[in-house]
Amino acid sequence: MSASHTPRGRTPRRMSRRRTALAAGAAAAALVLSGCGDGGAADGASANTGFVPGTGGIDVAKKGSRTAAPELAGETVDGKHADLADLRGKVVVINVWGSWCAPCRAEMPHLVKVANDTEDEGVSFLGINARDPNIAPAKQFEKEFEVPYPSLYDPVGKLMLRFPKGSLNPKAIPSTVIVDRDGKIAARALKPLGEDELRETLEPLIAEK
Repeated sequence: MSASHTPRGRTPRRMSRRRTALAAGAAAAALVLSGCGDGGAADGASANTGFVPGTGGIDVAKKGSRTAAPELAGETVDGKHADLADLRGKVVVINVWGSWCAPCRAEMPHLVKVANDTEDEGVSFLGINARDPNIAPAKQFEKEFEVPYPSLYDPVGKLMLRFPKGSLNPKAIPSTVIVDRDGKIAARALKPLGEDELRETLEPLIAEK
């Protein structure tokens, strides 16, 4: 008789599946909570996707090979209404954030500074507040950082799923997607951004005609 045994009602195969599922769930949770992810590698950047992974963690797509941004509209954190379509003709910085997210708090002062500085250059900002089941912390977050632009309230992450698969879509929190004046996705960062790198990414898009 073997010394090893399996607990009653649990076969080795069932236990293995359970351990695999738990490990996968933990890995996915860690990805979102840490704000870390290699979006370029996951999307398989090539001629088929039309974008090139940047060395600084910012992926860019050349004009002529960009994917149209999805429809993004709805109620904002402050109870108003916002629609990406209303910003057509401007360069739009879309930032996905959560009040519970430490990297989001770290990058927000940089986003606010650039938003205020580039408004007269034809740049608009639009936030997507994700995974905040209670809106009160999201409101406090906007108040604390004096966020000058609206954020769509997206407690279950539906808006993130509207971005075309295989495009420069947001896949972590925080993520930042930049849309050109024609309403097409031109750049993406799957990490918290600093002021200088955001400005460097915006400058060629502001100069586009």
